[in-house]
Amino acid sequence: MKKYLMRLDFMAARHWFSAVSAVLVVASIALIIARGLNLGLDFTGGTIIEVHNPGGDIVIDDVRNALEGTPYSEATLQHFGSASDLVVRVQPLHKLIEDGEVADDRGIEADKVGLEVTALLQDEIPALEQRRVEFVGPAVGDELRDKSGTAMLAALIVILIYIGIRFTSKLGVSAVAALFHDVIIVLGAFALMDWQVDLTVLAAMLALIGYSINDSIVIADYVRDSFRNSRVSDPHAVVNDAIRKTLGRTINTALTTWLVVWALQIFGGPAVHGFALAMSIGVIVGTYSSIYIVCNLALSLKMNKEDFMLPEAKEVDDMP
Repeated sequence: MKKYLMRLDFMAARHWFSAVSAVLVVASIALIIARGLNLGLDFTGGTIIEVHNPGGDIVIDDVRNALEGTPYSEATLQHFGSASDLVVRVQPLHKLIEDGEVADDRGIEADKVGLEVTALLQDEIPALEQRRVEFVGPAVGDELRDKSGTAMLAALIVILIYIGIRFTSKLGVSAVAALFHDVIIVLGAFALMDWQVDLTVLAAMLALIGYSINDSIVIADYVRDSFRNSRVSDPHAVVNDAIRKTLGRTINTALTTWLVVWALQIFGGPAVHGFALAMSIGVIVGTYSSIYIVCNLALSLKMNKEDFMLPEAKEVDDMP
């Protein structure tokens, strides 16, 4: 198997993979625009209520029945830690400003929504206890959303500058294009499946940027060194050789990272569910893009040996 992979011409099908990537990116953008992202309370504002049943497990269907017909019927319900603990996430209701305080359309102050939800649940499960209530205002959610987008954009710009200095502009543009490719496809998957996007997913996006650019830098290093130290000048052959030399490292890194992420997915609970889900998709997409976006796009930009040649040192005459 290893000998076969070492003979494989990875760039032979690069035009087909370019078409696949283009379709995925366009479809992801269309999904994000058409369906939007299911933003969590971190970005939209709302109330989080954590309750505990000392008498046994909490059946989510029973809780859903208790909230049916109320303004909280669309609340998100998740077990937290154990089956006897439950987190209820209530999206913000229609807001009115009364005497400088934020209230919903029935005149209930927003910080008292948790008490009302708990009372509704206690009608169904009398022994239920309220553990905590957290409220995120809409203004705070908007600020978090704007700052998170700025953070991602700043990370991409800094990486572009770094790659541009370390390598050629062609590889730099290709590497940053791969990062946009990865982030857009992961967000497109979240839009397609209507998975919730919260701060943990944002953390996964930033982690994915770091993971993907690390893979890209390793391959780009081999491409640069091959052009400088080898007599081979054919860009297609040099790129294939660089991919083959880094293939074992790429597979091992992706596999071990993916196993850790799936351990978080299975055993981490709801607190890290979004992070693990985004990273499990991102590791696959990021590994793919390091080969078929970075190298592919660099070849399309006519990368060649001259791009990596060091300037010749000029002799200085000691004579006055």
